Amino acid sequence: MGTFELKSERVRVRFAPSPTGPFHIGSARTALFNYLFARKYGGTFVLRIEDTDLERYKKEYEEEIIESLKWLKIEWDEGPDVGGNFGPYRQSERKKIYLKYLKKLLDEDKAYFCFCKKEDLEAQRQYFLSIGQPPRYNGKCKSLSKEEVENRLKKGDSFVIRFKSIPKKIVFEDLIRGKIEFDGSLIGDFVIAKGFDSFLYNFTCVVDDFEMKITHVIRGEDHIPNTPKQILLQEALGFNRPKYLHLPLILGIDKSKLSKRHGAVSVLDYKKAGYLPEALINFIAFLGWSPKSERQIFSVSSLVKEFSIERIQKSGAIFNIQKLDFLNNFYIRQKTPKELAEFCLPYLVEAGFLEIELKEEKTPPVIGGFEIFPKLIIKETGEILEWEKLEKICLCFQERMKKFSEISTLADFFFKKELIFDKELLKWKNQTEEEVKKALSFTKEALVKIKEEEWKKDKILEILMERAQKFSIQIGKEPGDRGYLFWPFRVALTGKEASPPPQEIAEILGKKETLKRIENAIKILK
Repeated sequence: MGTFELKSERVRVRFAPSPTGPFHIGSARTALFNYLFARKYGGTFVLRIEDTDLERYKKEYEEEIIESLKWLKIEWDEGPDVGGNFGPYRQSERKKIYLKYLKKLLDEDKAYFCFCKKEDLEAQRQYFLSIGQPPRYNGKCKSLSKEEVENRLKKGDSFVIRFKSIPKKIVFEDLIRGKIEFDGSLIGDFVIAKGFDSFLYNFTCVVDDFEMKITHVIRGEDHIPNTPKQILLQEALGFNRPKYLHLPLILGIDKSKLSKRHGAVSVLDYKKAGYLPEALINFIAFLGWSPKSERQIFSVSSLVKEFSIERIQKSGAIFNIQKLDFLNNFYIRQKTPKELAEFCLPYLVEAGFLEIELKEEKTPPVIGGFEIFPKLIIKETGEILEWEKLEKICLCFQERMKKFSEISTLADFFFKKELIFDKELLKWKNQTEEEVKKALSFTKEALVKIKEEEWKKDKILEILMERAQKFSIQIGKEPGDRGYLFWPFRVALTGKEASPPPQEIAEILGKKETLKRIENAIKILK
């Protein structure tokens, strides 16, 4: 492929989702690439809702598309909610336009009525499969006379309208893949409408792209088989052919078709799990595209600047959830303490650790945005949790959180009245129970002496470092191994194998609660 050159025409691209299921990563990737292409070349990005599949269409799916795109900050210039000069932008509202072009094809003998029954069509399909050819219509109704068609229409016989496909070689240039050829004789006469008010995808897509003056069609590789049919319709209707660019498939880490088992869920599921839109945008931009440099972190504005179709790959793009987690962790680490607490709070409430009492009677936002800090109550103890303390708790895990929903399992010990855990967890290496008891008592003796006003993590660490050296010598262990003192102390405070350093936890818990938890751990040993 050579370098992409844009002619003087103004770029107009469209994202045309069908609201027949949840809005997934593949659709988001298509929307993003269309958006980046439009912004890169100063063009127009159109959102068109293809809602003609009435059997599968659901209003909530359409709402999910809009909500997902807005959350990702993929903004359209024309669409069902913002209007534009080429509307309506919802296919269900464009039936008069389709009917006009359908009648044109019928009048020019480029389409015809087909009255074949389902069982006849299935028999034809099985025949072609049996001889190793793609199923296609055999043209049985193409030879019906005008009088016979009129009589059957008057009788009310059900029908579809088929396009008269021309059995010729169809060639088009894909801006990623180069020249692609199809044998038109294998296509057959395909259905473009079911009656006069139900129009099918290939037909409506061609009409809309022409009417909306779309210059470039950027979509998934799975649409390549539709392209020859659309080209034949464009030629029959005298339409200009847009330029095509088919994005590579998104595959799982094992290079099989992407599915939930690879971690792929709907865009809003990622939002609910605590992924940030900037992380998801950054992630999906790399699904089939790469920059010239080794750089991995991109804002939307920097993506627009860097984006070029020459850097889009032909082979399948690998979906790696670990890469998304890495990116999300990067963006989590950029959040201020206030932002971090606001993002984490809904998950702590959902987990049942906290209750919210707003100082004003209004519904709290799902995530963040508090102008007046709410009153937070720890459910198990009934204690009030100050906002500053919530920030400190969340900051403990900022470096290790891959997504905000993890806060409820990482920080649960901060909100429990009493910790229950296996006493074996308190042992470091080959430590005996007696040695663990000594370690906890030794720690408690040291911490009791720290004044309330000095109860800070640095002071706690300083005291414990000094004590740890003495303790390991006292029990005949390696002098430099702090674990014999620090490990039981940390487990006593958290009940976990892994957690932030114990001095950080102790500072947040406070002196009274820290000493109480050490006593509780000693009781567990007894």
